Amino acid sequence: MIKSVFDSIRQTRMVFATLVNSLTVEQLNARPPGFNNNIAWNLGHIVVTTPALCYQRSGVNPDFQIPLQAAYRKDSRPTYLIQSTEISFLKELMEHSINQIEKDYNARVFSKGFVPFSTSTYGAELNSIEEVLLTTLMHDNLHLGYAQAQRRILLQ
Repeated sequence: MIKSVFDSIRQTRMVFATLVNSLTVEQLNARPPGFNNNIAWNLGHIVVTTPALCYQRSGVNPDFQIPLQAAYRKDSRPTYLIQSTEISFLKELMEHSINQIEKDYNARVFSKGFVPFSTSTYGAELNSIEEVLLTTLMHDNLHLGYAQAQRRILLQ
């Protein structure tokens, strides 16, 4: 079961990467009317949120360092033009982070000291790494949907 969750997260992220690759840096940074963010921010947000939930919020490794976390954490907004080098870095992190999480999952890292916590977005208590990963899949798809809607507006 959990292998299919990891596979589904990867599939969503592959679709997200394809979407990002189809647009210019200007389009990725454009903030369509009615949105508080842009496609580049949605990409960065899923990249920093997953390790934050898996390592920091769960108490497994509260000091876990996540690159660019301040720029893309919950309730943040785009405050600068995100350059192509940062977008490339985010795409690399998107793939690397889920691979590392799966490696750590298989090494049972998350079975040592997991502290249940509630999410503000879904209002759900997450009691295990498996519940975090299912929430990650929902969260990634939510932000992919936002990015797809933003792309539709931008390409009109």
